[in-house]
Amino acid sequence: MTKTSHNFVCQACGAITNKWAGKCEACGQWNTIAEEAAREVTPKGLGTGKGRKIQFESMAGTTEQEPRIPVGIQEMDRMLGGGLVAGSAILIGGDPGIGKSTLLLQAVSALAKSGRKAAYISGEESIAQVRLRAIRLGLVQPGVELAAATNVRDIISSLDGMDAPDVAVIDSIQTMFLDNIEAAPGTVTQVRAASLELIKLAKRRGMVLFLVGHVTKDGQIAGPRVLEHMVDTVLYFEGERGHQFRILRAVKNRFGGTDEIGVFAMTDKGLEEVANPSALFLSQRHGQVSGAAVFAGMEGSRPILVEIQALVASSPLATPRRAVVGWDGARLAMILAVLETRCGVVIHDKEVYLNVAGGLRINEPAADLAVAAALLSALTNIPVMEHTVIFGEIGLSGEIRQVGRSDVRLRESEKLGFKASLTPVLSKSKLPIGNEGLHHVQELLSYFRSSKNLKASGMA
Repeated sequence: MTKTSHNFVCQACGAITNKWAGKCEACGQWNTIAEEAAREVTPKGLGTGKGRKIQFESMAGTTEQEPRIPVGIQEMDRMLGGGLVAGSAILIGGDPGIGKSTLLLQAVSALAKSGRKAAYISGEESIAQVRLRAIRLGLVQPGVELAAATNVRDIISSLDGMDAPDVAVIDSIQTMFLDNIEAAPGTVTQVRAASLELIKLAKRRGMVLFLVGHVTKDGQIAGPRVLEHMVDTVLYFEGERGHQFRILRAVKNRFGGTDEIGVFAMTDKGLEEVANPSALFLSQRHGQVSGAAVFAGMEGSRPILVEIQALVASSPLATPRRAVVGWDGARLAMILAVLETRCGVVIHDKEVYLNVAGGLRINEPAADLAVAAALLSALTNIPVMEHTVIFGEIGLSGEIRQVGRSDVRLRESEKLGFKASLTPVLSKSKLPIGNEGLHHVQELLSYFRSSKNLKASGMA
């Protein structure tokens, strides 16, 4: 007999307890536990009945690979590994107002233009609101069907017909609900169950499913973590409200590479692709200034050059401030400790500000050497050598370690007019630009030792 019980579920991690508590013991979050009704269909497990035997196939068999569906947006196609895969589920998350809905509206419009049938289902806006945005952006296409709905049962009944679309967008998954679950939309139970039913439909019908997800204040997609495991691809849309640049980053992709990015610029006509992001990130860099270094990084298979800015100032506080934008704060603390311990740079009593220009977030340790150069430049008020790019990883003993794809980084630097580089020691054969290899971070000080303010800076 079916019975109903009540559980207390953490809305951040999905942990279930039998009583309410202010703090979730599983994830440590406060005020995230809410009471939900849970139906136990089989309270005593599977019982003694036997299940239906599943059919196994040899791995040595052959499977015909279906062709990819190109979106028509080159940055998106390249990041997805060449296009969309039929029957795949893609989760895209990002801050409110960052451009998720605009990007997907552009995507379904481009697909409809190429002859694909698309459905855009909004749980947050009316049909009139979505249509007005499409008109404003010039994206009106007859092959795109609009709907405003939140009941998953109704959505599946509508999409599971003979004229099912090739691509469906659910905006957003936090607004969807199943009417047989006694929980509010957006709760862990509803998000998990609604996603499962929609993904099952996409697999069965060979439909590409886009799920828009809200994010928490920490930048993670809201709802149960299992949601990211259920889908085939997870995309994060990043960017700062004050910058025009938007970064679409793939953190999971079963049908392509991860850590790839697509770069867009937000305009009054929607999101425009940026074919050469390095030139765009460096476009407002004028002349030589102290505290700035150009880092040659890699985002997936794409080399990107970006300016790292540092400012070092005296502090009246007992604990000087360290502010970081676009990089890991713990990594900055490590670089400061290495400079002070291994190089004798007195910096513990100074405030340090670090910024990655353009709104890009850097995750790779290859930026260590560029950050150290920017800090030393700011400390001595001496600019880094003109037309020089820098990259390399710094170890705790101060040694400078090799990083991957050095040749690709240097070739991209040559295209943008850079003529010199500071890197770990590289093979001298066929280097496209001048190179000085460094073994230890102390060798970086030779670029700044001629300063007349050296003693005052604390580097003597």
